[in-house]
Formats: sequence, C-alpha cells, structure tokens
Amino acid sequence: MYLEDVKILENRYVGDKYYLMKVRAPKAAKAAKAGQFFMIKCKNDVRVLRRPISLHHADADNEVLEFYYETVGKGTAEFAGLQTGDEINIQGPLGTGFDTGIEGKKVILVGGGMGMAPLKLLAEKLGEKNSVRFIAGGRDAGAVEIVKNFNIDEITVVTDDGSVGVKGNTVEVLKDMLAKDSYDLIYTCGPHGMMLAVADTAYQSGVRCQISLEERMACGVKACVGCSIKTKAGMKKVCADGPVFDAEEILDFDPADKPGCSCN
Repeated sequence: MYLEDVKILENRYVGDKYYLMKVRAPKAAKAAKAGQFFMIKCKNDVRVLRRPISLHHADADNEVLEFYYETVGKGTAEFAGLQTGDEINIQGPLGTGFDTGIEGKKVILVGGGMGMAPLKLLAEKLGEKNSVRFIAGGRDAGAVEIVKNFNIDEITVVTDDGSVGVKGNTVEVLKDMLAKDSYDLIYTCGPHGMMLAVADTAYQSGVRCQISLEERMACGVKACVGCSIKTKAGMKKVCADGPVFDAEEILDFDPADKPGCSCN
C-alpha cells in the first residue's frame, strides 16, 4: 500500500453521471491488481473521509492508473471538477482482488452498471491466457458507454430499455450462454441482487463464481467495522478480506436453502 500524490492526466465525462480519471502513479501502478481499490482524498478538508474508488485499469509500464466513478455525493462531485494537471492524494492499492492465476480456461465476466468499474483490468489479465466473454449491462446507453474503453472482442451489451445492444438483463444472457456452452469460472460485479442471481445461476450450472462486493468504507484498512459482513467463516471486512469473495462464502447466497434465487 502506498500514500502517493499523483497528477491527473485526464478526467473526462463518459455519460450520465459517470467519469473516467487517469493519473500518473509511479509506485501504485506497479503494485495494483484487478479487483483492488483506492481511497482517494478530497481536496476540501471539510470532507475528512477518503472516498473508496475501484481500480479500473493499471498500466505498470507507463505508470498510469484509471478510475471509473459515478458522481453520487459531494466527494465524487468534487473529483468530477478536477482538471488535467491537478494533484490528488491516493491510498492503495487496497483489498483482495480477483483470482487471475488461471490458464487455459473459459470464463465469463458479468458487469452491471458501476459494477463494470473493476472489470477492465480483469478482462485484460484473464485474456492473456484464457478465453474471455464479457456481459455488460445497464439501464440505458449512458450506463454502458464505458465498454468503449475495454479492449476485448467478445462483449455482449444488454440494456433495460434496449437503447443499445440486447434488450433484457445480464442474467438472462448468462443463462443462455451457459445453456449453449460450458465455462470454468464466472466473475461478477454490480447491483447486489444481480450478483446473487448470477451466483445462483453459476451454482445451478456447477461453475465457480467470484463476486466483488460494495459496502460503505470509512477507513479502507480494516481499522473500523463499517464494512463488516457475515460469511460462512464468520464476520469479515470487505475492505481487507474482500472486496472479492467466492460466492458461496457469502451468507445471503445459500444454495442449500435457496435452490432457486428470486433476485433476477
């Protein structure tokens, strides 16, 4: 983990309330892994707590980090106003990321809305030695605009209103893919209900599933209890033990008690 003052290279509007920020981070860019996150400090000292932002991409060779974020409060609204050349302080990389140490596997990535944030780097890393398919879902065209920033061929775009790609939802597309072919692992990040439905679909198909959880984080370093969750191994903290977990670790996904998930 590093505390690093970084210079903003780009901070552009993507669509709806979404922005893409690129910073030069010589130390953190070399250490960051897919699925980890950073705590970013606001310049306004009134906002004492840092904001947790998922890592979108890391380019170790060029020392660049990318953050895809949504303006949902005063802190992220402040980030949206930052300009090229401004400096901010970041803390990270933090947390436990996705399992990328696999080879020769067929995998599916399922991202919903802001859940696509940590999947660009994951898709790149997995694509080096595996076959990767990506399902990108959102409510409308603006919510999936970020897929243009992904360097991956096999992308199926799904929107609630049908404005772009297939009209429907990610879980329906996932079920169709699993019915037509066999896969070794599913990775997902997005709204909680969507992830539960993806996890249940994976379980019914006998496919391992990893999910990336979002919880309110005050510290990001396991010092408080703000992001504690119940797992089958006891209480764990999303900021340190996660944010990535195997789906069957999470208590509110229990296929033994819920043979059919009603979350889709």
